[in-house]
Amino acid sequence: MAGDKYSIGDQNGVYYTTSTIISWIDVFTRISYKEIITKSLNYCIENKGLEIYAWVLMPNHLHLVCRAKEGFQLSEILRDFKKFTSKQIVEEIKTSNESRAEWLLDKFAYEAKKTGRAENYKVWQDANHAIEIGGFINIEEKINYIHQNPVKAGWVYKAEDYMYSSAIDYCGNSIGLVKVIVI
Repeated sequence: MAGDKYSIGDQNGVYYTTSTIISWIDVFTRISYKEIITKSLNYCIENKGLEIYAWVLMPNHLHLVCRAKEGFQLSEILRDFKKFTSKQIVEEIKTSNESRAEWLLDKFAYEAKKTGRAENYKVWQDANHAIEIGGFINIEEKINYIHQNPVKAGWVYKAEDYMYSSAIDYCGNSIGLVKVIVI
């Protein structure tokens, strides 16, 4: 987003990003919504040049340590990811047995009208809160921070026990849900 102090300057640099649902709404409370995110991340890895070093999906936001391969642009990958997952999440809300369906769709529709930045529904906030890693920003600290999110939230005792994270990959078990590059 233009003017965002956390914008992506070097399109192939390594970034710590945070993508957040509008109004910090807890959307990722159902497995079907979480699967939309993990499948989409893997699609971006396989087809759009995304490299992910760490990730965690929380109820209302997604943290990544990532970069775009040469020939690709990270801002375009994240834009396309958010656009696609927005549509998929809305469709899942409409077709599943979501108890909050009317409320969620009203919130997303209101945000789309208010901002004029989406046709019918706006699910994600515009910014990616991208912080380039290097200099004073240590990649290991960001990866640890990401992995400790579910522990700090009280959902698990050990980071590697949380399914929607790359922490398991960093324990020598390459069985995580998203194909990460362990550093």
